[in-house]
Amino acid sequence: MVAISHLSRRLADDFPTLTFTEGDVFVWSPTKNTITYDPSDERATSLLLHELGHATLHHNEYTRDVTLLGMETDAWAAARTLAETYEVSLDDDHVESHLDTYREWLHKRSTCPACEATGLQIKTQQYRCLACNHEWRVNEARICALRRYSLT
Repeated sequence: MVAISHLSRRLADDFPTLTFTEGDVFVWSPTKNTITYDPSDERATSLLLHELGHATLHHNEYTRDVTLLGMETDAWAAARTLAETYEVSLDDDHVESHLDTYREWLHKRSTCPACEATGLQIKTQQYRCLACNHEWRVNEARICALRRYSLT
């Protein structure tokens, strides 16, 4: 198993345009060109490679929620390729569990608060029900509780 300190130094050498910094969370900041990682996390090496996947794929922003799920999926695919290069083991169950959190997030956001049918995103943070035409707005809710606000 590759130690996170060794991996982060190696990545900093191999990706000199990126900054790698320790913190409390794993996050890619395109505006700062920085990957923040938590070295105390037991899955730190795989999560660091996942964030590097976002960086190498130039994931900057998204306007549709389903796009975020696609970006997460693509970042994990990139992490798998990087893992081979850097001799890091990725746990498939961990990857799927991580992706499941985004799948569940998307499902909850798209569920109509009026009739519980699946809605369609019509604008950034706004949905319309395919069954009853109800419209609602959602908060960002990637790191906080989901809120849905009826518009009709």
